Amino acid sequence: MRFIRLLSLLSIFSFSLSAQTTSFSVGGFINADSRYINGDIPFKAIWDGGSVSSNVDTHKTQFSAQQSRLNGKIEHNDIKGFIEIDFVGSSQGNPIVSNSYSPRLRHAYINYQDVTLGQTWSTMVNVATFPETTNLGGPLVAEAMVRQALIRYQYQDWQFALENPTTYGSRIIEEHQLSQDHDAIPDVVIRRNINGDFGNISVAALLRALNPADQTKLSLGGSIAAKLLVFARNDLKLQLHYGNLGRYVGTSAAKDIVNGEIETTIAAMVAYRHFWGENWRSTFFYGQTQTQVEQNNRRHFGANLFTNLARNVVLGFEVGRYQVDDEVDLAWLESPRATGAASYAQLSMQFYI
Repeated sequence: MRFIRLLSLLSIFSFSLSAQTTSFSVGGFINADSRYINGDIPFKAIWDGGSVSSNVDTHKTQFSAQQSRLNGKIEHNDIKGFIEIDFVGSSQGNPIVSNSYSPRLRHAYINYQDVTLGQTWSTMVNVATFPETTNLGGPLVAEAMVRQALIRYQYQDWQFALENPTTYGSRIIEEHQLSQDHDAIPDVVIRRNINGDFGNISVAALLRALNPADQTKLSLGGSIAAKLLVFARNDLKLQLHYGNLGRYVGTSAAKDIVNGEIETTIAAMVAYRHFWGENWRSTFFYGQTQTQVEQNNRRHFGANLFTNLARNVVLGFEVGRYQVDDEVDLAWLESPRATGAASYAQLSMQFYI
């Protein structure tokens, strides 16, 4: 009996020690926004770089809370786990009755010492250069914006990663469509971070093995991103991308393979944030992506005003314009593509946990 009691005490003591070295935390925010657009392209809750299906006369207002997020973090000694969900893009919800939306996985990864495994931001993405905007992303049409499964190793200011290979596009060779069964070699990303009193700069290179016509070809792309501190609290954020970047830049503005050719993209984003006072600030931003094969040309610009109503409550108002000026009469297209533009106004509030 004494032996059993001793084991019970030891078990309780062991659990107590374990609990002391393990921490749990919950984070995220509740987001509420209202958005109005007026133009000749279809309504979108977030302006990504996706194609325009048809010219339509659009005047629409939408209230939404889909961008709300919830995350959890577990830390035990030098092991960290992180998982996050939101509700953007769910096909379950509708505005008729309940506006219910399914959660989607944003992040789910484990970090052990200098190694990260799981789904998180691609190594091509420098989140410090995302501007403060009402759609929680900025001009996505010109930004590196990919989350995916990866294995990443960090050594001082260097990052080396193998990332999930997925080809976005079409290969029309002898009537054979693109098959993702050819995605056998992981994407490779190498990145260098430079930090200082000026802010931070990242330089990244992307190496991929694409298969445009049943033969593997090496594709290359590069990215420079920076957050530069200027004039006291103000900052300038920049991104410049060039090469065979495909799906990594522009959130569907560019494909990896188009009509059997590897696509080449050039994209740029600039955002300047100015503080008017202790709590009031504005960001002025512009982003544009152009492609060589498909000849896409898409841009997004805007300006906003933000304030902190409390330490963890942010209110913002933004106006802007999204524009599609793609080449409409390419010889290999079956039918001309639609172009157009839409102006928008958006009011948003976030309550951070």
